[in-house]
Amino acid sequence: MEKRAFTTIIEYLEKIPSLQKPISFGDTNGFWWVKFSIDIEHKLAWNVIQELGCVINYISIDERLPTTFYPVSPAPYLNGGPSDYLSWIIETKDIDFKPGTLMKWLEGRLPNPVNDIEQWNIE
Repeated sequence: MEKRAFTTIIEYLEKIPSLQKPISFGDTNGFWWVKFSIDIEHKLAWNVIQELGCVINYISIDERLPTTFYPVSPAPYLNGGPSDYLSWIIETKDIDFKPGTLMKWLEGRLPNPVNDIEQWNIE
């Protein structure tokens, strides 16, 4: 998959509060992924994780996307804590599901505009 296939989703993700640059991406035989860090000290970090988990992993019982969102980390005892070494992955399980399609799902379900902190649910 060409780099431009990831341009819109990366530009969108970069606007989400607490997500940190750089956002890396790639694909293997059409199964694509994006990887990023989240500033876990940001006041909206867990709201963002919850919203992304909801849309990407479990939008509804009958309406699941062919994607997963999950944390990854090297061994903490060799490297350090989550502020520096915890990353998050979004990946697809369907070669026909493109990054731009996921972006449209996120746009339709996350706060709008996504970079407006007032739109996020702060408890």
